[in-house]
Amino acid sequence: MTSTKYKALVAEEVNDKFVQTVKTLQTGDLPINDLLVRVHYSSLNYKDALSATGHKGITKIYPFTPGIDAAGVIEKSRDDRFKPGDSVIITSYDLGMNTPGGFGQYISVPADWAIPMPHGLTLLESMMIGTSGLTAAIGAEKILDGNIKSDSGDLLVTGATGAVGSFGVALLAHLGFRVVAATGKTEHTDFLKKLGASEVLHRNEVSGVEARPMLSSRWSAALDTVGGSMLNAVIRQTAHNGVVACCGNVLGHELQTSVLPFILRGVTLAGIDSGIALMNDRKRIWNRFSADWKPAVLENLCHIKTPGDLPKEIKRMLNGKQVGKVLVQHLH
Repeated sequence: MTSTKYKALVAEEVNDKFVQTVKTLQTGDLPINDLLVRVHYSSLNYKDALSATGHKGITKIYPFTPGIDAAGVIEKSRDDRFKPGDSVIITSYDLGMNTPGGFGQYISVPADWAIPMPHGLTLLESMMIGTSGLTAAIGAEKILDGNIKSDSGDLLVTGATGAVGSFGVALLAHLGFRVVAATGKTEHTDFLKKLGASEVLHRNEVSGVEARPMLSSRWSAALDTVGGSMLNAVIRQTAHNGVVACCGNVLGHELQTSVLPFILRGVTLAGIDSGIALMNDRKRIWNRFSADWKPAVLENLCHIKTPGDLPKEIKRMLNGKQVGKVLVQHLH
């Protein structure tokens, strides 16, 4: 089979340090799978930053190309469900973890990982959404499934300047909620207001509260992206029959709270893991994005970069300095 040269960001250990460099590779060295996809866009996620800096819990063997997101066009197909020229979205599964990922111009993946591009979405728009948008949307569905309506009261989003949080602000505002955005970066209030936030709080206004088991109700529901002590505080301030959807552990993976918000207020704690979402659920949400769930402010969410820009952006993300979403464009 003919092998094609392509460019990819490669993470590798050099002199006891992990570095990321754009290198020329061969498609013939990719794993043999159903689909060879020419990647047009990817995006930078926290898991990518960990993979790129040698986190063996994410990626076991280096040198390696991270990138858990990819949108592109099929070059070769061994599966009757897809043909060359089809546009597809691939997010999570093992992509960018131990299967070379979207920070390369080509990926080779099983057909079961690919979602046909819905009508109404472009390759660019799909990666403006990406895993972070899919994660926020799963949280939004859980909130809506809990019978929380746009007139139920305020809806809190924590970690609001991050990739998941900022998309959550945009999506939930788009769906008609009055969104309260909590962040430690209140200097970016204008950014959050442009996404649709009605109010911006410093994160200490949410988490710096008394240690009582329950506090006065402040919001009908919440999308929490940071976990730990923040999630504890959010639960204790959620209204009767409220829903808290959570997906992050930046502040820690342990949750210390009491049962009282759950048995006296009927609060629901709903977990999110977009990495293991069922294909039917993924397709449903991507179809929603192609229709009435596509925020009009997608361009405001993203900074478009090339693979060569990623080492700097990875450092920013790991240092907690990233605002919004980094979209990766491949120039073929």
